[in-house]
Amino acid sequence: MAFAGRQAAGIGKRALGKSTAEINADIQLRTAQHIFEVLGELKGCATKLGQLLSLYELALPSEIAAPYRTALSQLQDAAPTMLPATVHEAMTTGMGENWRWHFSEFDDRRAAAASIGQVHRAVWRDGRQVAVKVMYPGARQAVLADLEQLRRISVLATVFAPGADVPAVTEAICTCVADELDYAAEADHQRRFAAAYADDPDFVVPNVLTQRGDVIVTEWLHGTPVSRIIESGTPAERSRVGMLIIRFLLSSWSRTGLLYSDPHPGNFRVLPDGRLGVVDFGACTPWPPPGFEELVGELMDATFNGSTADLDAAIRRHRFVRPGRNFDVETLAEGLSAAGEPLTSPTFRLSTAWLRGHVRSALAPRLSNVNRQLDMPAYFTPFARSFLTALGVVCQLETEGPIRAEFARWSPELAAALERHDARRAQPVDLGIVRHLRAVPPGRRASIVG
Repeated sequence: MAFAGRQAAGIGKRALGKSTAEINADIQLRTAQHIFEVLGELKGCATKLGQLLSLYELALPSEIAAPYRTALSQLQDAAPTMLPATVHEAMTTGMGENWRWHFSEFDDRRAAAASIGQVHRAVWRDGRQVAVKVMYPGARQAVLADLEQLRRISVLATVFAPGADVPAVTEAICTCVADELDYAAEADHQRRFAAAYADDPDFVVPNVLTQRGDVIVTEWLHGTPVSRIIESGTPAERSRVGMLIIRFLLSSWSRTGLLYSDPHPGNFRVLPDGRLGVVDFGACTPWPPPGFEELVGELMDATFNGSTADLDAAIRRHRFVRPGRNFDVETLAEGLSAAGEPLTSPTFRLSTAWLRGHVRSALAPRLSNVNRQLDMPAYFTPFARSFLTALGVVCQLETEGPIRAEFARWSPELAAALERHDARRAQPVDLGIVRHLRAVPPGRRASIVG
């Protein structure tokens, strides 16, 4: 109704002599502001939803995306700041009355905002510089209340995805977000990642010093935020960082048994020695679930080497369409083949223009859009969140490199499908290096493929 009201106002302005371009720009600006206002009312989940909406912003034509970009930026900047007295109270609740004993220095000013808390710089008693993550008082209750609201309004999503089991997917999303309220679990996740990537030539995960209640203390990472690399990095540096993000995400579940589900730019730092630092492990899920490797192998084999009948069978076998429902398998095959282009070229350049084209096609509000006919199994939700968020980041970085080899290195099923694709097209197989890399200890891989 709000959008309709803005359109009606636009008609009135047209009568007063405003151009169509001016009216459309005004509607876009007001719509973006309305999105910001609605998200601002969701005190607990606003930032998380804003991160997901940033992918939608990328899908818009550049000439009308600016108002949405501005609104999302406002949303990030609108995170509340705890006053020193509130910080001290939260620290006392989490670590006890003598919490200052653990620190030789503690900066009351916020160093960074987290989605449901804020981070402070401090110095641990042994002299190490540390990051102290403190949850906002009342954040847990606010997030849980927001999730109940999302459950109530999720039925509206059936308008855009009539073929999906929206309640099941909504519940999976709510579970993912609610899990991020558990700082004890987050600390355990981070310890697993820190152990798995200790002394790694590519990555740094800060060690956890302690976790008590809604407070986590970890080593401080000195580095350049990836958001700054996106804005001002050289093409070579942006590509290098983008490939590192891809490598980290693909390697993480084989090395930790966990899927890193929150790969937005604020969670990555480029260290002075060139390694990629990773923070914030609240959104992690045990991975892969049973059958995931088979899904990758069968779906990719059907896409690159099979017939539409093979793709139809794979989609149905892995529950990406509801039983008894028809879908346009020919159109889906064309879409998957086009989207899979980075996996069929030795090198590929991901870009926002490339992403914009595919996302706009996927979200097109046509009744004939095949994506409206498909479902997504609830178990797949964390992977979809991680994949789509990471895709947005690496496309903003304009990443160019051997994306195909990086994916194949960590997925034997995908590598086998790509080798069959090469053989079928009489192309020379370029995946021999992948087999070699799997035989090399993880700590030495960085020096072999840059």
